[in-house]
Amino acid sequence: MSKKPLFHFEISERKVLLRLFDMVSVLLALAVVGIIFNFDYFRIDSDNWVWTLVFLIYLNLFGNIFELYDLQKADRFDSVLKNVLLTTSLTVLFYMLTPFFTPSLPENRLQILFFFLSVAGALLVWRSLYISLISSPRFYKRVLVVGDSFDIKLIAESLQKTDPNYIIAGYINTDQKFKTEFDRSELLRFEVEDLQQAIIDHHINEIVVASGYQKGLMLSLYNQLSELLKKGFPIRDYTQVYEEITMRIPVQNVDKDFYRYFPFSRSNQNKFYLLIFRVFDIIVAILGITFGFLVTPFILISNLYGNRGKLFYKQERVGKNGKIFNIVKFRTMRKDAEASGPQFAQKNDYRVTKFGKFLRRSRLDEIPQFYNVLMGDMSMIGPRPERPVFVKKLSELIPFYETRHVIKPGLTGWAQVMANYGDCHDDSLEKLQYDLYYIKHRGIFLDLSIILKTLSTVIFFRGQ
Repeated sequence: MSKKPLFHFEISERKVLLRLFDMVSVLLALAVVGIIFNFDYFRIDSDNWVWTLVFLIYLNLFGNIFELYDLQKADRFDSVLKNVLLTTSLTVLFYMLTPFFTPSLPENRLQILFFFLSVAGALLVWRSLYISLISSPRFYKRVLVVGDSFDIKLIAESLQKTDPNYIIAGYINTDQKFKTEFDRSELLRFEVEDLQQAIIDHHINEIVVASGYQKGLMLSLYNQLSELLKKGFPIRDYTQVYEEITMRIPVQNVDKDFYRYFPFSRSNQNKFYLLIFRVFDIIVAILGITFGFLVTPFILISNLYGNRGKLFYKQERVGKNGKIFNIVKFRTMRKDAEASGPQFAQKNDYRVTKFGKFLRRSRLDEIPQFYNVLMGDMSMIGPRPERPVFVKKLSELIPFYETRHVIKPGLTGWAQVMANYGDCHDDSLEKLQYDLYYIKHRGIFLDLSIILKTLSTVIFFRGQ
């Protein structure tokens, strides 16, 4: 193979690249502005290193909250412009409001404007370069898939949706019974004997294998893959790739021995982690209940006109190890919402009142659940608790659905900040994939990521 594959940045590498150059470009811009305009509000030197550290912490924190490191949004300048302005505004504001760790406000207030424009300008210039250079096709990762038709379609749609720079260039169909062609003209089909040449001609970076040897990986193809592997060419398993890129567990394609090899996170049994997690739950629950007492009078008055019924709503849910408990929420639906029996809540549900829609989008309807968190029925973070009647149905339809009950349900969770609204079987499957990913990778950094994404959901009014 004389031609080398084109260079490609992995997802984690691109996120590190964005963070690194965000910080470098902003600090460089502030240094240049300081020299040219005698700008002394923010100085980068050894005597004031704390100023720089606090500034970078704020920049990264608000960059996370306002989705500057969401790769799907980082490729679009309209999203970048909005998120940069929001990040810069909050970073500058908090920097000015913490004078114990940051410099006192300058006498010349015009310097604050210079500060804001320098930060926003540097970020926009660098992000424009990222969109035009790093996100260009020359850095796309081109992949060849080995598998049956179903797996090929699943990989192409799921992986490219999550990572636009991950391109399924072609496939080898190992399903001998079904000759179904993929309905996309840009996706090429190769034969086994064309594999080596296809890698050269189409600059393939990686091969993803979605079929086991017993399921159709014929001997001739297996031998070619083994030869490529000996030469150092990247060949990876589909489940590994799917989990890494989508941050979900592909339970629909996992064998019956799932529990045997599914590596549950050690944090699920780590007593120190669980203690810290419980203390965090109690502190946040007390703060949440206090906030609830402050806003309840306003919600009560609005409920009399907007919902015309009881303020609170109780409903049975399934908790840890299948234990049933009553969840408490502000009522958002009309009185006869389930006159015809239990049914999934849907996006733009006609049963939700106008005021209820506001409560849902602002997440204010969840405030009473801080009581459930305080009582220990729920945690701040975990799979959302589902109703027993739906758990029974979904457990019969979706493999390993009961696995989500090995930890406490949460007020928010990985599925809530990543998945679509669960109003059908497919959405429930997607949510389960995210829930299992959280159970497998549960830890402080993933918890922190969920908290920041939840803040983004609240700030951008994305509740449903």
